[in-house]
Amino acid sequence: MASEKGRGENGIKHTNWKVNSLIKKKGGGHSAADPSSPPQSSSRSPPLSPPGSVMSFSSEEGPAELKDPRIVFQNLHSVLDENIAFFRGQGSTEPACRFVAVFSLIQSHARSLEPAIHAFTSVYHVFDFDAATPANGYRSLVKVVLSCLLHIVHKGRYVSSSRRSLFFRASHNVTELESYCSALCQLRALVYFAQRLLTANRHGDLFFLEERGLSEEFVRQYASMHKGCFYGRCMGFQFTPAIRPFLQTISIGLVSFGENYKRHQSGIGVAASSFFTSGKYAMDPELRGFEFERITQNLDVNFWKAFWNITEMEVLASLANITSTTVRVNKTLSVPPHSFELPLAADPRLHVTITPPVAHCGPAPVNMRLLSYELKEGQDSEELTSLVKQDGSSLNIDLRLKPRRGPPSKYLLVHFHGGGFVAQTSKSHEPYLKSWARELDTPILSIDYSLAPEAPFPRALEECFFAYCWALKNCHLLGSTAERVCLAGDSAGGNLCLTVSMRAASYGVRLPDGIMTAYPATLLTATASPSRLLTLIDPLLPLSVLSKCLSAYAGTEPMPQKRAEKVNTMSLVRKDTALLLRDFRLGASAWISSLLDNGRGGKNRGMVSSALWACLVRPLAFLMRFLRVKSASSVDPVSDTVRKSVSEAALNAPQSDPVPLDSGVPGTSFSKKRDSLKSQTCQDLGSHTPFGTSPPGQQGALQSQDSRQQQPEDVSFFLTEDSEEGHPDSQLPLVVVPEVEEEPGFVLGPPRCPSPSSSTPQEFPEGFEPLRSDQLADMKLQTSPIVQNPFMSPLLAPDDMLRGLPPLHIVACALDPMLDDSVMFAKRLRAVGQQVSLCVVEDLPHGFLSLSQLSRETKDAANICVQRIREVFHCEAPPRTQRKHRKLERTNHGAGGVAGAEPGEEPGTVTSQPSVEIGA
Repeated sequence: MASEKGRGENGIKHTNWKVNSLIKKKGGGHSAADPSSPPQSSSRSPPLSPPGSVMSFSSEEGPAELKDPRIVFQNLHSVLDENIAFFRGQGSTEPACRFVAVFSLIQSHARSLEPAIHAFTSVYHVFDFDAATPANGYRSLVKVVLSCLLHIVHKGRYVSSSRRSLFFRASHNVTELESYCSALCQLRALVYFAQRLLTANRHGDLFFLEERGLSEEFVRQYASMHKGCFYGRCMGFQFTPAIRPFLQTISIGLVSFGENYKRHQSGIGVAASSFFTSGKYAMDPELRGFEFERITQNLDVNFWKAFWNITEMEVLASLANITSTTVRVNKTLSVPPHSFELPLAADPRLHVTITPPVAHCGPAPVNMRLLSYELKEGQDSEELTSLVKQDGSSLNIDLRLKPRRGPPSKYLLVHFHGGGFVAQTSKSHEPYLKSWARELDTPILSIDYSLAPEAPFPRALEECFFAYCWALKNCHLLGSTAERVCLAGDSAGGNLCLTVSMRAASYGVRLPDGIMTAYPATLLTATASPSRLLTLIDPLLPLSVLSKCLSAYAGTEPMPQKRAEKVNTMSLVRKDTALLLRDFRLGASAWISSLLDNGRGGKNRGMVSSALWACLVRPLAFLMRFLRVKSASSVDPVSDTVRKSVSEAALNAPQSDPVPLDSGVPGTSFSKKRDSLKSQTCQDLGSHTPFGTSPPGQQGALQSQDSRQQQPEDVSFFLTEDSEEGHPDSQLPLVVVPEVEEEPGFVLGPPRCPSPSSSTPQEFPEGFEPLRSDQLADMKLQTSPIVQNPFMSPLLAPDDMLRGLPPLHIVACALDPMLDDSVMFAKRLRAVGQQVSLCVVEDLPHGFLSLSQLSRETKDAANICVQRIREVFHCEAPPRTQRKHRKLERTNHGAGGVAGAEPGEEPGTVTSQPSVEIGA
């Protein structure tokens, strides 16, 4: 009985998820190439400085041999065969046919995947950082495939045990199996592509660095492959169960936010409207997945900038402050753009002039946030108070008695936040930074650098380097003596940690004593690698979104339109309220007009009049009918109508969705019960047509439709099923399958769309073709020369620049699309003799630091980052050989400061000039 406790309907046993430290020593433990050997878990906490480690956040459910691919496939085939035999004996009923079809198709995919997975397990250890760190993109892809198969095994076992019950929901269970079947089909395509990468790349290399070839083909394949199945019922299946509800909430919020995007000018208006429209996406996973795919495929970087900045709203920030650690010092500083001098590390008698950032925007103050758990000497000085920016953005109430100032700390942590270089500030990262300030008892200075696309590269790098140098010079104001300094950052912030250190080495100033980077981006191109194949399924880092952020940072993304006038918050709220009421008014008038028009014919006059009069005399009933209405002109009683969003853009501008390609596959059609109408999200998505063209035979229809929509009086508030003939809203891509033998007349899902490039040679073996989407993404490979700059892509830096880096600690995620960035950069540093450690956490998504308060797993992963920072502060590293400044090397006056000075400069002063041009 105990084994059945906590088992849900999906057949997965809900157990307590533990943190198993799998620190595998060289020469001990199980072989990286032998997945059948059980891991050796340690009862003690891992050492602070292992050469490499894998922190596993996995469950104890099921026998340990299920982690072996061979056992997984054996269990899968056994479950599939048993269910197929049972449902074939149930006759030709629709549920039985659907079960047979989906189980047969899953078995076909599994038989094709099995030899490929076995081949990967025999070679993927070659790409590991070391024997103690079994992690790379090939391992991650295999793990994702096995995770999908295990979900199917558990669901199949649940079907076997519950199919005779009166309470067995056949339609629900077969729909979930169809979703996982679609996911397995797309993963099969990724495995085939990974095989091509394996044969094309050099030995031990994870990236295909050529601009053409596989990288370009990967972008093209991603643009046309169906991804909605990973954003619906299968959302986050590869992650720990504690994260999946949060990912589902994020996806619902995203599609609701996209529906109301550009309708309101303030974040409060968008959030309020999104809250009222989120119900339909919570109830319909297929609709949510379809809308999620549309948004990620087509919306520009400004949408993602607005969505990710929701955490900057006062309401959410206040809630986060209530639940986070209370600190005594939380000040926003604005440092003026004035030059200052720092001593050279090689010869303190010489100084280098640090100039303020000037790229793109000219000289401007640099904003930063100072956090400290206890008040320390210097943090309440008049000099620091004069730099405090009174923006009223943070509300930090400390009810403790005000103590005396404590002594300054010997340590200083300089933090660069993540956000894809385009969004968020230190305010979004306050929750875990406050915890760090308490656990480390160290002042933390988090830099609010300028964001792209308004301030592309190298503006953020210049500001972060300027702030780092200012912190070294003014550490007495921050409550620290800066005896040991550590740089820390996540994602884009990890990239800035590396490039700031490289720039400090080129200037000749003091380097930080160590760096802690969490899931850093070290190669800012859309280059193909096995881990980046996971961008097809990752809900937080889709490739289309990632490429838009990188293009914005590179300066190739169009600039956003600036508002002509600046208005306050109250005016924005009033305008949003007026827009919302205007939408209700126009929708009500359009609905009433349509009822009257239908009643004028005399056919339904009595029914329309009585319904209208009942709504007018009962306002509450009118409102409920207004929100959920059944069209009187609908001829299909099975399908439900979905409310169409009406905004100012919808009333004044034409909207047309991409028309899906005609499949032409015989014997495939949509199931009638799955026909539904998807809602229009916003003007950008509604007016998007792939490659700027319309499919043949649809040009005149679209033009006539646009001409009708340009008249506000003809716009209906509701989208009925017979509104436009042939409109794509009548179909949703659920599961695309070929014909199934012995089941004539029944199909599992929608027809398969042909590849958009039919003239290209066969790209997948055995006539296999992945599911295609009718929402084609407008993507291109980033080929700008700026991305090759080592200060933008540290992985491409020459060896001499990498030798100047301080000791580096990398904390990466095994299921992160950026995993290969961390593995390859750690390999490069080890090859040039630099101190580097790599720790890989399992079962967590990119950005787990921002989710540290969400679950115990993310909290434990965040503690690993704290341990690495503590190592930098407390571990005594051997003395480093500091590279001399470029001008000292050129003049060969290592000890003579006057001889090395330029004419017209003061003795002992060197103007800062990096050895590598930043803006090249």
